[in-house]
Amino acid sequence: MANPLDVPPYLLQSLIPSITPGTVTRAQAFGSDIYVACSNGELLRYSLHQDADPSKLGVHALVSQQSVPSGKRIDELILVPCIARALILCDRQVHIYSLPSLDLVPNIKPIRHVETFAVDHNHLQRPAATFLTTTSNSTTERVKNDPIDLCVIKRSTIAMYSLSEDKLTYAREISCLPGVLCAQRSGRHLCIATADVYGMVDLAGAQMYELLPLSQVLETEGPIEPHILVISPSEFLIMSWTGGSTLGVFITGEGDPVRGTLQWPAHPLSTCLDYPFLTTLLPNGTIEVHSVETQEIIQVIPAPDSGEEGRRGLVSCLGGYAVPSSERGEKMKKVKVALVRGTKAGLEADIDEKPQRVEEEDMEEVEKDMEEVEKEKDADVSTVSI
Repeated sequence: MANPLDVPPYLLQSLIPSITPGTVTRAQAFGSDIYVACSNGELLRYSLHQDADPSKLGVHALVSQQSVPSGKRIDELILVPCIARALILCDRQVHIYSLPSLDLVPNIKPIRHVETFAVDHNHLQRPAATFLTTTSNSTTERVKNDPIDLCVIKRSTIAMYSLSEDKLTYAREISCLPGVLCAQRSGRHLCIATADVYGMVDLAGAQMYELLPLSQVLETEGPIEPHILVISPSEFLIMSWTGGSTLGVFITGEGDPVRGTLQWPAHPLSTCLDYPFLTTLLPNGTIEVHSVETQEIIQVIPAPDSGEEGRRGLVSCLGGYAVPSSERGEKMKKVKVALVRGTKAGLEADIDEKPQRVEEEDMEEVEKDMEEVEKEKDADVSTVSI
């Protein structure tokens, strides 16, 4: 069995060579579809199409293109597969779309005056909605799952909602720090960040306390962007600039530090989690992959060549998605197999015809290839969108 650390956890692969409608602001993927949000309000859906020739890789083709109602920049795109919905933040409004068609859900009005929002991370990890076929009349219906919970952060308040496939329900509202830039929710805890400080909100107790300054120095060359990740149901990761490097601190929902700390030579542009790997994009285009469990660097992907387009961000797709790949294609080969013809199979039998047999040398070679594939099963390559 191969040691997982002997094989780099990630490979870079181009999925969509270019996006023509506008500048990409957000992207997400689920199943065989990639969803792209643009600065001009365009919402694109690309679907993976397999080539008729099995030797050729499938490609992602544009299957739908539409504009959000305001036609302005899309600031956030969150997929919620368990209720087959997509939440889109545009022009300070959260719109609800259906998956995979990206149609506006009727009878649900947009949420207005939104600074940012956070869906309960535990609910984002629920299994995707499935379809149930009724045999009597051959109708197909989706099995409805439980609603998901989300927090909508406004200027100085946090509004709590629950969302099902066809209904948005307001729960209650509590006060919070003004100027929240980003937030992540896990259960009763909401981790938030302003331009100055990270904070933790206990949603059940309606209490908030400060955690760590966003920057530990008074003067910086440019703005320092906050980064918050949910590591586990009761654990978050926040990042603080020290002036010469950035520290990553693991914090529980109660505000207690856990594990060790992470460190980067520059403040990351973006970061995402694919447990147990934490992936960060640095300003020079380098991608660093750390182990959450050991805090060690597992892999470093060099910056792109000067002629290549720069890397803008990373995004983690919780539900997983399909990627055309030729990895280990050399393990696949055509072999001869014996076909036994007889009346049991409903075919005409020729008693004088002898079945074709696989030569012993071919069988030995196939068995060796299968053994190699089995040894590499535990070294599968993870995927991350860039």
